[in-house]
Amino acid sequence: MNVLDVNIVEKQFPAPQGDGSVLALRGVKFSMPTGQFMCVVGPSGCGKTTLMHLTSALDADFDGSITVAGKPPGEGPALGYMFQSPRLMNWLSVLDNVRLVASPEALAAGRPERLLNDMRLGDFLHTFPNRLSGGMQRRVALARAFVNEAPLLLLDEPFISLDEPVADMLRSLLLQLWSESQSSVLFVTHDLREALFLADRVLFMSPSPGRVVLDMAIDLPRPRDAKGPALESLRRKLLAEHPSLLAGLAGAAEQPKQEAPAWS
Repeated sequence: MNVLDVNIVEKQFPAPQGDGSVLALRGVKFSMPTGQFMCVVGPSGCGKTTLMHLTSALDADFDGSITVAGKPPGEGPALGYMFQSPRLMNWLSVLDNVRLVASPEALAAGRPERLLNDMRLGDFLHTFPNRLSGGMQRRVALARAFVNEAPLLLLDEPFISLDEPVADMLRSLLLQLWSESQSSVLFVTHDLREALFLADRVLFMSPSPGRVVLDMAIDLPRPRDAKGPALESLRRKLLAEHPSLLAGLAGAAEQPKQEAPAWS
């Protein structure tokens, strides 16, 4: 059985001025096998976060169908979710932030403590989040996403805005947790290199209204070198073979860092 089946005919939002509607997604259809690490890549505003909201049942107003482990979102198994910001409760300790969402089974197994120790946060279990660095807060959020060993984890650009060394460390940590679990991962990013480093499979989305324009298996062996020649060769091949898909972004790697757009 697939862990996820998506068939979004259309997803609309009310227009900002209250007149008519704005089409966010159209014709988004794919299935995700159990255990797969899938990245969804696309430019800002293409509906990636909207897709996550529909999958998690945070938004149920759309035309089409989505099933998680064979059931509609919200009716099937609980999902793990990691947002663009850590969304920690500042009045709760690190440990209590993870225990807050943990199932009785996870609590009985001591999973919150074990995950936090594995993430080198054992000395900070009783620290409040506002005393942690940004990278440490993301580690707490990652532990919270994995604590219940959910069949599907939704990660919405979870490492955005972090310094690159910190983001690299968290990507490696994520892969380690995923390889040790039975979970499938749906990971949203606008960073092509990040997707090629992490994913078994990448879905490329068009600008709004978002639709899947390329569904590509990533055959690079693991473990991967995010800055190695194999990954860079694949990135350049994609840019060369799909210039219309990545229009205007082919020179991203050669541009100054502050000017580099999505897909770099």
